[in-house]
Amino acid sequence: MKAAPGFDAGRAWRIRLLYSAVWWLAMPLVLLRLWRRGSKEPGYRQHVAERIGFYPPIAPSLASRRFLWVHAVSVGETRAAEPLIAAMLEAYPEHAILLTHMTATGRATGQALFGKSPRVLQCFLPYDTGWMAGRFLRHFSPLLCVLMETEVWPNLIAQCGHYKVPVALVNARLSERSLRRGKRFSTLMTEAAGGMSCVGAQTEADAGRLRQLGGDNVQVTGNLKFDVTPAPALLAIGAVMRGQIGSRPVLLCASTRDGEEELILEALSKRSQDTAYADLLTIIVPRHPQRFDEVAEMAAAKGLLPLRRSALGDQVVPQNVKVLLGDSMGEMFAYYMACDVAFIGGSLLPMGGQNLIEAFAVGKPVLIGPHTFNFSDITEQAIAAGAAQRVNDVGMMLDTAQHLLRTDQQRQEMGKQALHFAQQHRGASARTMAMLAPFI
Repeated sequence: MKAAPGFDAGRAWRIRLLYSAVWWLAMPLVLLRLWRRGSKEPGYRQHVAERIGFYPPIAPSLASRRFLWVHAVSVGETRAAEPLIAAMLEAYPEHAILLTHMTATGRATGQALFGKSPRVLQCFLPYDTGWMAGRFLRHFSPLLCVLMETEVWPNLIAQCGHYKVPVALVNARLSERSLRRGKRFSTLMTEAAGGMSCVGAQTEADAGRLRQLGGDNVQVTGNLKFDVTPAPALLAIGAVMRGQIGSRPVLLCASTRDGEEELILEALSKRSQDTAYADLLTIIVPRHPQRFDEVAEMAAAKGLLPLRRSALGDQVVPQNVKVLLGDSMGEMFAYYMACDVAFIGGSLLPMGGQNLIEAFAVGKPVLIGPHTFNFSDITEQAIAAGAAQRVNDVGMMLDTAQHLLRTDQQRQEMGKQALHFAQQHRGASARTMAMLAPFI
């Protein structure tokens, strides 16, 4: 991309130098935090050398191929990248995919999705210092860098420019809140935007905000998450799970965040003596796996007998179990298959909401809280289409869910609209591939 009018490259270089110095000064604390986090999630204590730019030799089967590099920071981005990576593997059979992450759960998700592919190599992306990014690029020599959603790293993009690696930001989204934050670091962000060859935005509103940060060659390609299709094996697991639950009404609270589970469990506890809620089974799937134990203890403390998915086995869910804790990885489509109504977490508290598109793909009615700035356009469109309903708080969420669970016709109509909404918005993978083709 070209530099914005009036852009001061010298000032940008000095600010990036200061940014790099902060990274180096903080590095001991960063690595200490990584090690501590590994006490709950062992994946953070693996492959630590990769995070500072040291990688093992590339396997001979891949060494002769050019890498198309896709960076998907965590679980959501990795799942969203699945249809794009599948399209790349099919369209460019002589190339390999380098898939990088920052979180252990993202890497585990990538392993589950692509672990059997001999042309996909996974590793962690190094921290954003110029020296580490340079080592990474020299080691893998990627033909193209594809960043997913909101991943903009100033030193990484500058090093890509130095080594003549085109950078594409795809499935890009930028909320008003993130735009305001980005403008506080406008020099760094403008330089990074100027280092991108193309940007594929989810919506026209996202595209407009990205242009305000200095983006050029910004196209609206749509949301890749609509192209993610449920694996038949996961749908089969969900069907078995539903059989174990029986005819009880099922509310799924998906991708809940810290603070939300307590609100949900407290509200369920208060309604536990209400005959209208006597048969309700609530499945709670926390967003972060390190919180599984905490949520299980919280449910038990509130008198709601919890059963963990990992302990379910082949048994039928007992009638006295009020909460099924989804403590498994990579089974979200199965949980959607097993439920009647889905509430999407991250939206009761001001966290911006989580991905609601997977629920639509399985044809489930969706409830969403007041805080959805991460998915604002999709949420409003889904509500307008009759595929989702907005709820103001946890009490309204449970009462609305209960109403839908008792009103078959309305619930089924919402489910039909949800599936139709998902089908209408597919095609982002093909548009993104067309955008990337000139750089491959």
